[in-house]
Amino acid sequence: MQTHGAHAVVMGAGMGGLLAARVLAGHYESVTVLDRDALPSAPRPRRGVPQGPHGHTLLPRGGAALEAFFPGLLADLEGRGVPVIRDDADEIHFEPLGHHLVGTAPGPEAAIHVPSRPMLEHRVREHLAALSTVRILEQCTVDGLRAEIGRVAGVRATAPDGPFELDADLVVDALGRGSRTPVWLDELGFPRPAEDSVKVRGAYSSVQLRIDSGALTEKMVLISATADRPTGTAMFRHEGEMWDVSVFGVGGHAPPSATTDMVDFAAEFAPVHVVDALRSAEPLTEPNSRTFPTSRWRRYDRMRTFPDGLLVLGDGVCSLNPTYGQGMTVAAMQAEALAATLLDGPHDLPRRYFRAAAKPIGDTWHLAAVADRAILGGATGPLPWPIRALAPFGDTFFAAIAADPVLLDRFLQVFTLFAPPTRLLTPSTGLRVARASLRRRRHGRTVAPSSAEANEAPVPRRPTAAPAATEAGAGPPA
Repeated sequence: MQTHGAHAVVMGAGMGGLLAARVLAGHYESVTVLDRDALPSAPRPRRGVPQGPHGHTLLPRGGAALEAFFPGLLADLEGRGVPVIRDDADEIHFEPLGHHLVGTAPGPEAAIHVPSRPMLEHRVREHLAALSTVRILEQCTVDGLRAEIGRVAGVRATAPDGPFELDADLVVDALGRGSRTPVWLDELGFPRPAEDSVKVRGAYSSVQLRIDSGALTEKMVLISATADRPTGTAMFRHEGEMWDVSVFGVGGHAPPSATTDMVDFAAEFAPVHVVDALRSAEPLTEPNSRTFPTSRWRRYDRMRTFPDGLLVLGDGVCSLNPTYGQGMTVAAMQAEALAATLLDGPHDLPRRYFRAAAKPIGDTWHLAAVADRAILGGATGPLPWPIRALAPFGDTFFAAIAADPVLLDRFLQVFTLFAPPTRLLTPSTGLRVARASLRRRRHGRTVAPSSAEANEAPVPRRPTAAPAATEAGAGPPA
């Protein structure tokens, strides 16, 4: 493959930075990754990834990129004891907006891997470090950018033995929500990007537990907030029979931060057998609590001027409500956009990359914004009229898909980001939702479609051997 320069620098060794470095390794002679932490030699949480103690999983989409970028990664994870969900529907309990969706097993061609965040990042970092053209420098704090005649030409950083500079043909900011690119643009004489935002006012507490292997069939329990109950939980069985258990609230409702109180909190809406398993579990860590005030999308794709030699990838571009677990999936899709853009060379790279990345970001942003509006109403702040128009139908829609396998299949394609939200905005979808609503009114409960309707062939799910990466968010300590 033709190279586009001698050296690229990636700031940040989180999932976004590791993916960016893997892409750049195919287009630059050498790549340097800088991170302020001392990176652990084993799968352990670290200070620079505050979301590490919170639940994570891999869903069928963005991980297709992970497996493509790092062949053999999924087998590596499974060989290290990471649980895998294939075709047993009892292994997932999924309740979006108060409706239990039965039959959400992905099937053998789209397995869901459930590693802890430290395990996933550690294995990806090891696969990246195996590339001879990539080096990872630990305990290096980025101080700023080096600029030459309107373009970024490198970075200034400080290591334990003192400050240093690196020349670079391309610099990628993958510092997450701590991205300083808006400040650096000011310093370079460029405008800051406009921002789209959704007020979430979320808070969550997480603890790691050991639950008896026979206590739960499930490997994932996902219960979202609703318009009547602004609280929920996310539980994931990870390697070593360790569970990440998170409870959360939105709209200013904060969960407790003590383990026994967290279980009592979950008992208000979780299934009885899940609560019983939690009450008999062994705590492995102290609870960790964080806040998430706002979802934010920095619209670099709309900027008229932007310095050459600089890109942003990951949460520094778009940070979403962490209760939906979409962050790493969106980072993986941004990495795909970067790879596709670099195939056409480095000319006008920022403009082309940001516009390419805006498509998958936009699809995910709109999906999450509709859900936020359905739960929080006007408390989200001003949103575009299509989102305001769709949000009131959330309960009606999920009641319909809970009883209709065709609608369920379409929703899962969108939820796992294999299809854009417009996949649900079709006349046939609207007709099926209307029929389901009429059946509910007549019978006063959820009723399955007629045999003729049920026999309509669902659109085959996109086969994939890899899952999508999802990520909990990180805000300031609660």
